Amino acid sequence: MQWTRDDRPRRVTLISTGGTIASRWQGTGYAADASGDDVLATSSLPEGVTVEVVDLFNVNSSRMTTARQLTLLHAVHTALADPGVDGVVVTHGTDTLEESAFFLDLHHSDPRPVVFTGAQRPLGTGDGDGPGNVYDAMQVAASVRDLGVLVVFDGLVHAARGTVKTQTLAADAFADPCEQSLGKVGFGSVAVRRLPDRSTPLPLPAAAAPEGIGELPRVDLVMHHSDGDPLLLKTAVAAGAQGVVLVGTGAGNATPEIAEAVADAVAQGTLVALSTRVSSGPVAEIYTGGGAVDLVAAGAVPTGTLRAGQARMAVLATLLADIAPARRPALLHSLLNGPTRPEPALTAAGSRFSGGS
Repeated sequence: MQWTRDDRPRRVTLISTGGTIASRWQGTGYAADASGDDVLATSSLPEGVTVEVVDLFNVNSSRMTTARQLTLLHAVHTALADPGVDGVVVTHGTDTLEESAFFLDLHHSDPRPVVFTGAQRPLGTGDGDGPGNVYDAMQVAASVRDLGVLVVFDGLVHAARGTVKTQTLAADAFADPCEQSLGKVGFGSVAVRRLPDRSTPLPLPAAAAPEGIGELPRVDLVMHHSDGDPLLLKTAVAAGAQGVVLVGTGAGNATPEIAEAVADAVAQGTLVALSTRVSSGPVAEIYTGGGAVDLVAAGAVPTGTLRAGQARMAVLATLLADIAPARRPALLHSLLNGPTRPEPALTAAGSRFSGGS
């Protein structure tokens, strides 16, 4: 599938949120302080594209919060309320870009694209990657339709779902460890090789309205490891976490004691998702003895191929949705696993997956 823009002028809204792409030297290190206009001034624009800049906030994305992500969600919906806007570009720090992009994708029903981009090198450096990424993001935002929220980085177009930061410093910072990219951008066109997998978009949560941001649900991550015990999971619940993502070993495994703590947390109304610390592959119910078989039986919802950061956003979106608590596990399952896919072929032993514990 190839998109090439016609000669009609395009309007794109750029929402600036900070990050490395807006960072300058502060004497001891880099921090975000440049405006969206400063960022835009470093890049050329595709022919026929005009840009309106919204300076939303200006932070290193390691400081991202749910309140800021809801503010961003509202800003994107406000921009798209203008029928003359063809697309939105969000410049964002790479540390938590995957979380914000997926959160917006869960609530995005407009055919026009929202394109996240950023940089691995700070503003104004001689070898900076920000200007090229902004140009490519503008090209995609002005061209495509019906692809949801996208991540455009280093010449590639990625779906929000499943795309994570895989390189701390290299320019090709993002990938989906379980899927190929959607396509690539260059030479005035956008080539898309596949359509993204997306769950049914959620309505905008009441908390996304400026007057609606009050006390927000706490959602914590707890990672299993050698010597792992239920202490941190129990502590998260005691601290008021309404949701917890348990990051298991292997295909989503822990211990019988942790499985018992999961059952206790679920009984108290805490939403528990089960992810894995392995970089690629799905969570799979293979092992008992505290493995995914027992954890799912205790009430944890497996995250499929989504990693912990994005699984947390699905839990958060579920808690923000206007539904009864009893319906939350089913909604979470649908957000985590997206469209229904055929089951993989079973092995001779009857397992869907062959891997070590």
